[in-house]
Amino acid sequence: MKPTTYMTQSTSRIPHDILLFEYDVFLVGVGGQGLLTIGDIIIEAALRKEIAASFYPTKGMAQRGGFVKAQIRLGRQVVGPNIPERGADLVIAMEISEALKAVRFVKPGKDFLLFGHVWPPTAVMLGKASYPSLEQVCEQVRAAGAKVHYLDPEGLPPYEDTSVPANMFVLGAAIAHVGLGEVLDFSDVVHIVQTRWMRDAERNIFALQSGLEANVERS
Repeated sequence: MKPTTYMTQSTSRIPHDILLFEYDVFLVGVGGQGLLTIGDIIIEAALRKEIAASFYPTKGMAQRGGFVKAQIRLGRQVVGPNIPERGADLVIAMEISEALKAVRFVKPGKDFLLFGHVWPPTAVMLGKASYPSLEQVCEQVRAAGAKVHYLDPEGLPPYEDTSVPANMFVLGAAIAHVGLGEVLDFSDVVHIVQTRWMRDAERNIFALQSGLEANVERS
């Protein structure tokens, strides 16, 4: 699959310090979680700040429950699609077992945001493999030299009679609690959400705000 690359139309009017700014985000989870929507919003918010951006999504075969990952590279005029191992400034993982696939990409000293959703793979459900514990995943992240930021799915708040979208909750937490908030403006993200889901904007913005205020465990 070829990368989808987004660039501002004119780099001549972008401040020099922004052109040199580099920030890489590795997203991983399963189908149906809205992971690629997180990527779309990050890209659009970056472009609003005139930051060059490259987005490279990969989907598994299954629509729901299949492996999904995406790589976002910000602030690079010349960029390859793949984040090198130990090269991501931020990993956002939305499923515990799939998080293991992203450990090798996080840069030592940087951030690994883990949303503790459990979706057992087929091999686990058939009894042919074991499912990793949360502590096993966190140990591997810490061994890679990264900072673990854990979001408990039980912390998802209700909105009226429905649950809030987990992806917007996680995005809000990423903006408030890890380095992504130093790259993007929350007001831009809110505007993007309002225009993307005009009929459901209030629920999605509530999810974002809840993520900002979420209890994030750090280790």
